[in-house]
Amino acid sequence: MDFKRTILLVIIIAVAIVYIADISGLLIKPGVPVANTSRVLAAAEVRNYQGEKLSSVTDFRENSIKGPQHVNMSNYRLEIGGLVTTPLSLTYNEVKGLPGYQKVVTLHCVEGWDATILWEGVKVSDLINTAGARPDANTVIFYAYDGYSTSLPLDYIENNDILLAYGMNNVTLPEDRGYPFQLVAEDKWGYKWIKWVTKIELSNDPSYRGYWEQRGYSIGGDTSRSFFT
Repeated sequence: MDFKRTILLVIIIAVAIVYIADISGLLIKPGVPVANTSRVLAAAEVRNYQGEKLSSVTDFRENSIKGPQHVNMSNYRLEIGGLVTTPLSLTYNEVKGLPGYQKVVTLHCVEGWDATILWEGVKVSDLINTAGARPDANTVIFYAYDGYSTSLPLDYIENNDILLAYGMNNVTLPEDRGYPFQLVAEDKWGYKWIKWVTKIELSNDPSYRGYWEQRGYSIGGDTSRSFFT
Protein backbone atom coordinates (compact mmCIF):
# COMPACT_ATOMS: atom_id res chain seq x y z
CA MET A 1 0.00 0.00 0.00
CA ASP A 2 2.82 2.39 0.80
CA PHE A 3 4.33 1.80 -2.65
CA LYS A 4 1.00 2.46 -4.39
CA ARG A 5 0.43 5.60 -2.36
CA THR A 6 3.91 6.83 -3.27
CA ILE A 7 3.27 6.28 -6.99
CA LEU A 8 -0.09 8.04 -6.71
CA LEU A 9 1.51 10.98 -4.90
CA VAL A 10 4.19 11.29 -7.59
CA ILE A 11 1.54 11.31 -10.32
CA ILE A 12 -0.50 13.97 -8.51
CA ILE A 13 2.59 16.18 -8.08
CA ALA A 14 3.56 15.78 -11.75
CA VAL A 15 0.07 16.72 -12.93
CA ALA A 16 0.08 19.73 -10.64
CA ILE A 17 3.46 20.91 -12.00
CA VAL A 18 2.25 20.61 -15.61
CA TYR A 19 -0.95 22.47 -14.79
CA ILE A 20 0.87 25.33 -13.06
CA ALA A 21 3.40 25.62 -15.88
CA ASP A 22 0.61 25.66 -18.45
CA ILE A 23 -1.40 28.44 -16.83
CA SER A 24 1.81 30.41 -16.24
CA GLY A 25 2.68 30.31 -19.94
CA LEU A 26 5.88 28.36 -19.39
CA LEU A 27 5.01 25.53 -21.74
CA ILE A 28 5.59 26.01 -25.47
CA LYS A 29 2.56 24.71 -27.31
CA PRO A 30 2.86 23.56 -30.94
CA GLY A 31 1.85 26.33 -33.33
CA VAL A 32 1.56 29.00 -30.61
CA PRO A 33 4.26 31.72 -30.67
CA VAL A 34 5.81 32.69 -27.35
CA ALA A 35 6.32 36.44 -27.15
CA ASN A 36 9.26 36.46 -24.77
CA THR A 37 11.34 34.19 -27.04
CA SER A 38 11.19 36.52 -30.07
CA ARG A 39 14.21 38.43 -31.28
CA VAL A 40 14.42 41.72 -33.21
CA LEU A 41 15.95 41.12 -36.62
CA ALA A 42 18.23 43.64 -38.32
CA ALA A 43 16.51 45.86 -40.87
CA ALA A 44 17.03 44.74 -44.46
CA GLU A 45 18.50 47.24 -46.88
CA VAL A 46 16.00 48.51 -49.45
CA ARG A 47 17.33 48.42 -53.02
CA ASN A 48 14.18 49.56 -54.85
CA TYR A 49 11.82 52.36 -53.87
CA GLN A 50 8.64 53.25 -55.75
CA GLY A 51 10.02 51.68 -58.90
CA GLU A 52 13.42 53.39 -58.67
CA LYS A 53 16.57 51.30 -58.34
CA LEU A 54 18.75 52.36 -55.45
CA SER A 55 22.48 52.10 -54.91
CA SER A 56 23.76 50.05 -51.97
CA VAL A 57 25.03 51.57 -48.75
CA THR A 58 28.36 50.02 -49.76
CA ASP A 59 28.50 51.80 -53.13
CA PHE A 60 30.67 54.62 -51.82
CA ARG A 61 34.38 55.27 -51.96
CA GLU A 62 36.15 56.16 -48.73
CA ASN A 63 37.54 59.66 -49.25
CA SER A 64 37.12 61.40 -45.90
CA ILE A 65 40.02 63.49 -44.64
CA LYS A 66 40.88 61.25 -41.66
CA GLY A 67 39.13 57.98 -42.44
CA PRO A 68 35.91 56.66 -40.89
CA GLN A 69 35.21 58.13 -37.47
CA HIS A 70 33.94 56.41 -34.33
CA VAL A 71 31.77 58.86 -32.42
CA ASN A 72 31.38 58.28 -28.68
CA MET A 73 27.60 58.35 -28.37
CA SER A 74 27.62 58.38 -24.57
CA ASN A 75 28.54 62.07 -24.61
CA TYR A 76 27.53 63.03 -28.16
CA ARG A 77 25.56 66.24 -28.59
CA LEU A 78 24.48 68.04 -31.74
CA GLU A 79 25.18 71.70 -31.05
CA ILE A 80 23.17 74.41 -32.82
CA GLY A 81 24.44 77.90 -32.19
CA GLY A 82 25.83 81.09 -33.66
CA LEU A 83 23.23 83.63 -34.72
CA VAL A 84 20.28 81.95 -33.02
CA THR A 85 18.00 83.08 -30.23
CA THR A 86 18.13 79.77 -28.33
CA PRO A 87 21.32 77.68 -28.67
CA LEU A 88 20.62 73.95 -28.53
CA SER A 89 22.55 70.90 -27.40
CA LEU A 90 20.66 67.79 -28.49
CA THR A 91 21.25 64.10 -27.94
CA TYR A 92 20.96 61.66 -30.82
CA ASN A 93 17.54 60.51 -29.63
CA GLU A 94 16.31 64.07 -29.21
CA VAL A 95 17.18 64.81 -32.83
CA LYS A 96 15.48 61.61 -33.95
CA GLY A 97 12.46 62.63 -31.93
CA LEU A 98 11.73 65.42 -34.40
CA PRO A 99 9.49 64.67 -37.41
CA GLY A 100 11.30 62.34 -39.80
CA TYR A 101 11.26 62.42 -43.59
CA GLN A 102 12.40 60.21 -46.45
CA LYS A 103 13.73 61.34 -49.80
CA VAL A 104 15.58 59.69 -52.70
CA VAL A 105 18.61 61.84 -53.52
CA THR A 106 21.71 61.17 -55.63
CA LEU A 107 25.16 62.08 -54.34
CA HIS A 108 27.58 63.16 -57.09
CA CYS A 109 31.24 62.96 -56.17
CA VAL A 110 33.91 65.12 -57.82
CA GLU A 111 35.81 61.86 -58.43
CA GLY A 112 33.22 60.91 -61.05
CA TRP A 113 31.00 58.37 -59.27
CA ASP A 114 27.51 58.73 -57.85
CA ALA A 115 25.07 56.89 -55.57
CA THR A 116 21.28 57.13 -55.39
CA ILE A 117 19.98 56.44 -51.88
CA LEU A 118 16.70 56.57 -49.95
CA TRP A 119 17.73 58.91 -47.15
CA GLU A 120 15.87 59.27 -43.87
CA GLY A 121 16.35 62.08 -41.40
CA VAL A 122 15.13 65.38 -40.03
CA LYS A 123 14.90 68.68 -41.85
CA VAL A 124 17.78 70.99 -41.06
CA SER A 125 15.27 73.84 -41.25
CA ASP A 126 13.30 72.24 -38.37
CA LEU A 127 16.44 72.24 -36.24
CA ILE A 128 17.16 75.85 -37.15
CA ASN A 129 13.56 76.91 -36.50
CA THR A 130 13.71 75.29 -33.08
CA ALA A 131 16.82 77.32 -32.26
CA GLY A 132 15.40 80.46 -33.91
CA ALA A 133 17.56 82.06 -36.62
CA ARG A 134 18.36 85.70 -36.02
CA PRO A 135 17.44 88.17 -38.82
CA ASP A 136 21.10 88.77 -39.74
CA ALA A 137 21.84 85.06 -40.33
CA ASN A 138 22.35 84.09 -43.98
CA THR A 139 24.79 81.17 -43.88
CA VAL A 140 24.77 77.75 -42.24
CA ILE A 141 28.15 76.28 -41.28
CA PHE A 142 28.44 72.56 -40.54
CA TYR A 143 31.22 71.04 -38.46
CA ALA A 144 32.22 67.38 -38.25
CA TYR A 145 33.80 65.12 -35.65
CA ASP A 146 37.00 64.82 -37.71
CA GLY A 147 37.53 68.59 -38.00
CA TYR A 148 35.90 68.90 -41.43
CA SER A 149 33.59 71.81 -42.17
CA THR A 150 31.57 73.30 -45.01
CA SER A 151 28.81 75.88 -45.45
CA LEU A 152 25.59 76.46 -47.37
CA PRO A 153 23.27 79.45 -47.77
CA LEU A 154 20.42 79.59 -45.27
CA ASP A 155 17.83 80.12 -48.01
CA TYR A 156 19.06 76.96 -49.78
CA ILE A 157 18.47 75.01 -46.56
CA GLU A 158 15.00 76.49 -46.08
CA ASN A 159 13.80 76.19 -49.69
CA ASN A 160 14.90 72.63 -50.48
CA ASP A 161 13.88 70.49 -47.47
CA ILE A 162 17.50 69.56 -46.83
CA LEU A 163 17.85 66.54 -44.57
CA LEU A 164 20.25 65.69 -41.80
CA ALA A 165 20.20 61.93 -42.32
CA TYR A 166 20.35 59.18 -39.71
CA GLY A 167 19.31 56.39 -42.08
CA MET A 168 19.80 55.18 -45.64
CA ASN A 169 17.92 52.49 -47.55
CA ASN A 170 15.96 51.57 -44.41
CA VAL A 171 19.04 50.87 -42.28
CA THR A 172 20.78 53.00 -39.67
CA LEU A 173 23.49 55.19 -41.15
CA PRO A 174 26.70 53.10 -41.05
CA GLU A 175 29.72 54.48 -39.24
CA ASP A 176 31.72 54.91 -42.46
CA ARG A 177 28.81 56.86 -43.97
CA GLY A 178 28.76 59.41 -41.16
CA TYR A 179 26.90 57.97 -38.16
CA PRO A 180 25.25 59.55 -36.32
CA PHE A 181 24.37 62.19 -38.95
CA GLN A 182 25.24 63.05 -42.55
CA LEU A 183 24.02 66.07 -44.46
CA VAL A 184 22.04 65.31 -47.63
CA ALA A 185 23.06 68.31 -49.71
CA GLU A 186 21.06 67.60 -52.84
CA ASP A 187 22.22 69.24 -56.09
CA LYS A 188 25.59 69.92 -54.43
CA TRP A 189 28.87 68.14 -55.03
CA GLY A 190 29.81 65.40 -52.59
CA TYR A 191 32.20 67.53 -50.54
CA LYS A 192 29.16 69.44 -49.30
CA TRP A 193 27.66 66.20 -47.93
CA ILE A 194 29.44 66.49 -44.60
CA LYS A 195 29.53 63.37 -42.39
CA TRP A 196 29.75 62.87 -38.60
CA VAL A 197 28.03 66.23 -38.04
CA THR A 198 28.55 67.60 -34.53
CA LYS A 199 27.65 71.28 -34.87
CA ILE A 200 25.45 73.58 -36.94
CA GLU A 201 26.31 77.27 -36.73
CA LEU A 202 24.25 80.15 -38.09
CA SER A 203 26.46 82.90 -39.50
CA ASN A 204 26.34 86.15 -41.49
CA ASP A 205 29.50 85.28 -43.43
CA PRO A 206 28.54 83.95 -46.91
CA SER A 207 32.23 83.79 -47.83
CA TYR A 208 33.05 81.15 -45.20
CA ARG A 209 35.39 78.53 -46.61
CA GLY A 210 35.42 75.02 -45.27
CA TYR A 211 38.05 72.31 -45.68
CA TRP A 212 37.88 71.83 -49.46
CA GLU A 213 36.79 75.40 -50.17
CA GLN A 214 40.09 76.55 -48.67
CA ARG A 215 41.78 74.27 -51.20
CA GLY A 216 40.17 75.80 -54.27
CA TYR A 217 36.76 74.16 -54.40
CA SER A 218 33.66 76.25 -55.07
CA ILE A 219 31.85 77.74 -52.06
CA GLY A 220 28.50 77.17 -53.82
CA GLY A 221 29.23 73.56 -54.76
CA ASP A 222 26.42 73.35 -57.34
CA THR A 223 26.52 70.19 -59.46
CA SER A 224 25.41 72.26 -62.43
CA ARG A 225 28.79 74.00 -62.33
CA SER A 226 32.43 73.07 -61.97
CA PHE A 227 33.50 72.35 -58.41
CA PHE A 228 36.63 74.44 -58.93
CA THR A 229 36.43 78.18 -58.36
